[in-house]
Amino acid sequence: MKPRIAVIGAGSFGRNHLRVIQQSEHAELAGVFDLDPAKADAAAATHQCPKFADLDALAGQADAAVVATPTVSHSPIGCKLMEMGIDVMVEKPIADTVEAARKLVETAARTGRILQVGHLERFNPAVIALTKALSTPLFFEIHRMSEFSPRSLDVDVVLDLMIHDLDIVLSLTKQAPEEIRAAGIRILSEKVDIANVRLQFPSGCVANITASRVSTERIRKLRLFQPHEYISLDYSRQEAVRFRVKPPMAIDFAPLVSAKDEPLKLELENFFQSVVTRQPPVVTGEQGLAALEVAQAILDRIEEHALQVTETLRVAESR
Repeated sequence: MKPRIAVIGAGSFGRNHLRVIQQSEHAELAGVFDLDPAKADAAAATHQCPKFADLDALAGQADAAVVATPTVSHSPIGCKLMEMGIDVMVEKPIADTVEAARKLVETAARTGRILQVGHLERFNPAVIALTKALSTPLFFEIHRMSEFSPRSLDVDVVLDLMIHDLDIVLSLTKQAPEEIRAAGIRILSEKVDIANVRLQFPSGCVANITASRVSTERIRKLRLFQPHEYISLDYSRQEAVRFRVKPPMAIDFAPLVSAKDEPLKLELENFFQSVVTRQPPVVTGEQGLAALEVAQAILDRIEEHALQVTETLRVAESR
């Protein structure tokens, strides 16, 4: 029997979820809910599905729901749905605070509900291929740059963009960083718009990550260095190439084999499967929480750095 999936939030993310669910052979689109009646009406008409009057109306009508609402509402909505017996997938980041994320994870454990977090890049075919080629990661160099957009200005660039790569690095190293150094600045919004972080792990692996939403071009690239080789990955193109040392003095390179597909489709299919089988999803609530904890630590380091710079400028100006 196909699981009935509702979508909470009819914004740009929500509309994409509605499209993929409607097209899937493995799920049934139960309906849509949005606080804005006009958005809900338009989405329901486009995707020929019911419109829910409120969250309570999902009871008995949906087996699971995708929460594609502003980050601050992820925890209250997700917890309410799980208390109603409904499995949940929340968009990234899992929540706006570590405390709110922990509440989601605790509620899922107590109610026995599936909780998946929408870290979409885990389902990028190039990332899947990279995971299979992983040996001993020693160094990451990652750039995620976007042109400025008024979307997602409720969170800073660390939670908006960088958290994708934090989740990827944590999933590949399978460790929490032991040292975090970070800097960031506000440019066009009231929150940090560009940030750089250096993470060091107990294994000695180092990750250098830069994220910006004030770039003149869109860049989504990761470079991984491991013994005798490095792998260059382009998230946008869904391509990865491996460069290896070839004795005596040559470099051999070849693409990693991957089948291009829509990551959102793969992500939702994983969610449907978890709902049916009751097996943990690829990205669990605990993993979403771990990524958020590192992101929050980065923001703390950014604030510390900003205070340090302010003090340096004050001393310089007083001379």
